[in-house]
Amino acid sequence: MSSPAAELDTFLHAHPELTHIDAFIIDLCGNAIGKRLPRSQMPGLFSTGTPTCAAMPLVDVLGNTADPMGHGFSDGDPDAFARPIAGMLAPVPWNGPGYAQVLCELARASDGQPFWYDPRHILAKVAERFRGLDVVPVMAAELEFYLLGSTQTGGAPVPASSPRSGATESQGKVLSLDKLDEFSGVLSAIEKVCAAQTIPTTTMISEYGAGQFEVNLAHQDDPVRAADHAVLLRRVVKAVARAEGMNASFMSKPFADQSGSGLHIHLSLRNAAGENIFDRRVDGGEALLGSAVAGLQATMAESMAIFAPNINAYRRFKPDEFVPVTKDWGENNRSVAFRLPIGEGRNRRVEHRVAGAEANPYLVMAAVLAGVHHGIVNALDPGDKHAGNAGAELDSELPLTPWDAFRAIESAEILPRYFGADYPKIYAQVKQAEFNAFMEQPFSREFDWYL
Repeated sequence: MSSPAAELDTFLHAHPELTHIDAFIIDLCGNAIGKRLPRSQMPGLFSTGTPTCAAMPLVDVLGNTADPMGHGFSDGDPDAFARPIAGMLAPVPWNGPGYAQVLCELARASDGQPFWYDPRHILAKVAERFRGLDVVPVMAAELEFYLLGSTQTGGAPVPASSPRSGATESQGKVLSLDKLDEFSGVLSAIEKVCAAQTIPTTTMISEYGAGQFEVNLAHQDDPVRAADHAVLLRRVVKAVARAEGMNASFMSKPFADQSGSGLHIHLSLRNAAGENIFDRRVDGGEALLGSAVAGLQATMAESMAIFAPNINAYRRFKPDEFVPVTKDWGENNRSVAFRLPIGEGRNRRVEHRVAGAEANPYLVMAAVLAGVHHGIVNALDPGDKHAGNAGAELDSELPLTPWDAFRAIESAEILPRYFGADYPKIYAQVKQAEFNAFMEQPFSREFDWYL
């Protein structure tokens, strides 16, 4: 692998018009935060990094700090270095030919080591645990989102109008090719930008909601890179939509009467011989698959605050909406939490369907891997597969409100063994403070109902 300086030189040679670069990290909420540097500062960025507040991975969705565990105000808000990640330098077509971006990771100024609370580092640490099982996780993400109009009605979003007809959908048209054709301009632009940034998109489909779409990403044998692709895809979709005169949202439930948006994770495990160990033909493969699912069942409740990171995300969990409301698993069944999609042999895999689209992909994948590892090493039993509708009634054991989810992650027993003893607590502190701040202002419905 070439040095960072060599990577920059190669990129500048290919893009002599470059004037600025955005250097950013991904915070706890999955947002890109960083700096825009002129060309003169690029050599320094790629040699030592650029100073950035060390507590930035712990800010809430608005960029505010609650000083969790003394990181922020209490420790004087020290700097760390944001250093480019190899292979993450890419053009930014929506800003024009003079702009590029590079995904970075935070390193301590004292010794260059990553921070224990960096979501990307947590995923890398959990993925490393699979070396002890002599297998490699192979993962990919599916992301659902809404294209919205550039204006709102009374503060509420409206679906984007068709660029061709000018009409606004009132009801979604799932798997509609006409809908793809109507929005082909923005969808094609998303695809082209992803290609320019080497984000491996595969299938695009129209979803159930009005103006709702889904983009699938190719499977990777590096979970960290799979999560990189997911966070970068969200950045692309939002930026391209703005450039096309629209907005895009990965909010779980922007419309009460339309389907929610999810972040679905596909997972299989490959052994040293290149075999998918979930393949029925591999000795013990079906039992290993069952144990992996049982681990996901065991960690679902204590991970819910990660899968559903804000109050809106819990509006997605309703009966009979193809959203998991139980811990069931099943073959080719969209009503369960852990679906085994159609496909055999090398394609045998688990689809984890719990997380909302706005959840942090690094933390979601880390929680998924923690559950799978826990289930396999303890040879857990998932129980029988569910063959019918598993979504008719909510499982009372699942924390399907923010306050219950905060309690569940703070008292977690399995996640701390993988994320580190303090991370579930510090995550809960950040999100609890965000929730408390959100609840300080009355909602408009309170005036309608109680004034």
